[in-house]
Amino acid sequence: MTALMFTLIALGIIMALLQMVLMGTKMSASQKVYRNSLEASYGGVDLVAKEIIPKLFGRYSSGSDSLMSTFGGSSKISLELGPSLQDKLEKDRRTGWPSTASTTPDAKVSPDITFRLSGTNGNFKVYNKIVDTVTGNSDTSGRDLDPGIGVAGSGSGIAPKHSPHLITIEVQGERETNPKEKAMLSVLYAY
Repeated sequence: MTALMFTLIALGIIMALLQMVLMGTKMSASQKVYRNSLEASYGGVDLVAKEIIPKLFGRYSSGSDSLMSTFGGSSKISLELGPSLQDKLEKDRRTGWPSTASTTPDAKVSPDITFRLSGTNGNFKVYNKIVDTVTGNSDTSGRDLDPGIGVAGSGSGIAPKHSPHLITIEVQGERETNPKEKAMLSVLYAY
């Protein structure tokens, strides 16, 4: 009877250890999946912030044509631009966006910028949606209006305080073959 009880206790301990090992393996695998999707989302943010939005500011039609010829159509990225993207970039949300522009925080519902990123273990689809725009007094021409350094500027008069153009973007990166593998980010872009 004692040997039977000792065997039962030993079997319980072994089952508990096996359960902990299996749970650790599952957690490790889910973290790896999440990290892959998170890195795709970060890559999507970099592409939007460094390539797409700067080309669209101030010259939307020529910038979108250039982007579509470089990244659109049959390229590996397959860039798609939403119909209300120009209004969302150039106008304040409270006063200038059309009534058809979606402001829900879900990036996958009516996205403004969508593209595909290639990965070694499969492709990722990245959805970007502008959910808020606050216009500022930023110069979108790329010229420095007052190159003065320190207190004394080169121009005479009083310059207005710089107030940046703020854009809030929701980003969702997910694996093309399994949309449950996803990561979401919120980005504040100031220009």
